[in-house]
Amino acid sequence: MITSAIAGFAVSVALIVAIGAQNAFVLRQGLRREHVVPVVAACAASDALLITAGVAGVGSLVTGRPMLLTAIRWGGAAFLLCYAALAARRALRPDVLVPTDRPPATLRATLLACLAFTYLNPHVYLDTVLLLGGVAQQHEHRWVFAAGAVAASVAWFTALGAGAHRLAPLLARTAAWRILDGAIAAVMAGVAVALLAGS
Repeated sequence: MITSAIAGFAVSVALIVAIGAQNAFVLRQGLRREHVVPVVAACAASDALLITAGVAGVGSLVTGRPMLLTAIRWGGAAFLLCYAALAARRALRPDVLVPTDRPPATLRATLLACLAFTYLNPHVYLDTVLLLGGVAQQHEHRWVFAAGAVAASVAWFTALGAGAHRLAPLLARTAAWRILDGAIAAVMAGVAVALLAGS
């Protein structure tokens, strides 16, 4: 059982640590210190839901509906391109870069954006539901594997959200925020292009 839990933890970490749209969003919220706990909770809870669905066998239902995956892919790409444009705009306009220069977004708007980054990204279904779910089926204690995967998700998002503020001294200057937002724009645009290329 312990082996299954460790395997679930390791596979989950390998899938979620790569910098993507969701991680970039959590990082920015952590740096801005805006609604960090709700964002981390929403990401972790969403991962737990998707992991549970994958281990329960929902992945086979999703793969049987290619039109659904296509719709998610195009919708996700459109959303990511819009957010990439906003990040690029912040990078090109120093007056909107520094977090203290504008009031924080509302909790509702922040959570909606967080959920969009999670559920409009087809990779979350491919990685979490299909891949993790498929690997879990190879373990005798698949729900222990799932518990390990969920624990990895909770640990990662907590570390990312809570630890981001330690980077704040490095990002005290406008130029640093310009670089960060430029990187976020590039990551999100890259993910969107990859999604469209795979359609």
